[in-house]
Amino acid sequence: MNTTSSDPTQHTALITGANSGLGKAIAMELARRGMTLVLVCRSLTRGEQARWEIRAETGNEDIHLITGDLAEQSDVRRVAAQFNRDFKALHLLINNAGSAFPERRLTHDGIEKALAINHVAPFLLTRLLLPRLKSSAPARIINVGTRFNTAMDLDDLNWEKRRYRMMQAYGQSKLGMLHSTFELARQLEGSGVTVNCVFPGVFMSNLGGTDGAQNAFWRAVARWLGWAIPTANQAAQSVIHYATAPEMANLNGQYVSRKGPVKAPEQARAPEMNRRVWEATEALIKAS
Repeated sequence: MNTTSSDPTQHTALITGANSGLGKAIAMELARRGMTLVLVCRSLTRGEQARWEIRAETGNEDIHLITGDLAEQSDVRRVAAQFNRDFKALHLLINNAGSAFPERRLTHDGIEKALAINHVAPFLLTRLLLPRLKSSAPARIINVGTRFNTAMDLDDLNWEKRRYRMMQAYGQSKLGMLHSTFELARQLEGSGVTVNCVFPGVFMSNLGGTDGAQNAFWRAVARWLGWAIPTANQAAQSVIHYATAPEMANLNGQYVSRKGPVKAPEQARAPEMNRRVWEATEALIKAS
């Protein structure tokens, strides 16, 4: 059954990592447009604070919160189950949550943590919410990506053989998201659901936490060129455009930025490699 209304204020959106930075900026703008929002946040305290601020600033009371640590597959499954229980439609899924770590860490599922959060979590969450998206079609999935010219090592996804490097691990995990975007787009053709990867550009970020390496880098740059570095609010406009613009309704399987198409790394331009990454990710997902 198609549950979509032509009135955008009747649309429901789920956003991961929505309590700060880019995710919160996206949520704020969608709330201003009258959407029903479901914020997925790891911290109950920070999530409730974000929900209160979004409601207060936009006047939109239809803001909801689901907490979960997306590094753990059990929490991803719980988040999806709670959403499917409480909401009958999903028109927009924005996989925004991401992180980076200065040293190699493993989740309880035995997966390198950046890979778990940046790639495996959105892969699994999307899969679990896909029936709701299809029944709500037309619907859109937006994967928030980044821009690295790198490649994934499918023989060492957990960095057991290589020296761990924070930004290289982050880049490979986000490349995994790009691979899955392209493969899922192929699978979704004709379903009424689209999926695209949006690079929001370089902006002031708390990636890696307050004391993370990238945050320290941006603090140093800001002292010199702070006026030139876009804010999260500015970066959010690219995501909002591809998530809501009527002319983007049929865009599917694209890697894009504010300026238009982005050239994917060579590895992600190979359909066979996209399939292999998809299968490798499936192997990382534990049975429910």
